[in-house]
Amino acid sequence: MDAEDLTQEVFLRAYGAFERLRPDSNHRAWLYKIATNCAYTAMKSGHRRARLSAQSLDKAREVPADEGLSPYNQVVRDEELTILRRAIAVLPPKQEAALMLRYVQGLGYPEIAQALGCSEESARANVYQATRRLRREVEE
Repeated sequence: MDAEDLTQEVFLRAYGAFERLRPDSNHRAWLYKIATNCAYTAMKSGHRRARLSAQSLDKAREVPADEGLSPYNQVVRDEELTILRRAIAVLPPKQEAALMLRYVQGLGYPEIAQALGCSEESARANVYQATRRLRREVEE
């Protein structure tokens, strides 16, 4: 299942469940919860692992080339990003999801907890552990 199929599945499920959503609900966290559940279902059913590839991460973040950097510094930055992407790819799925929700999507811990179906403390712990692992991997 590719990213487009998974995205379509998320929005189909959201459309089907929207009328059951309470008006005072956090719509953003609710949609992330559906997306997380769809990703976990895809991984469990034997589909290709739904992880961000380097290309999809670039598309999601649109990391522009910094025109002020020298060619050498651009190469160094690209190598650092490659190391970081590889380190993210080996995180456990829940830590990776928590990290992405926090630093790529900018969600707060209550929203991350709701999206991952865990407590706020668990969301904080997953982000902390992921960050700690990344630091360790990057330093090596």
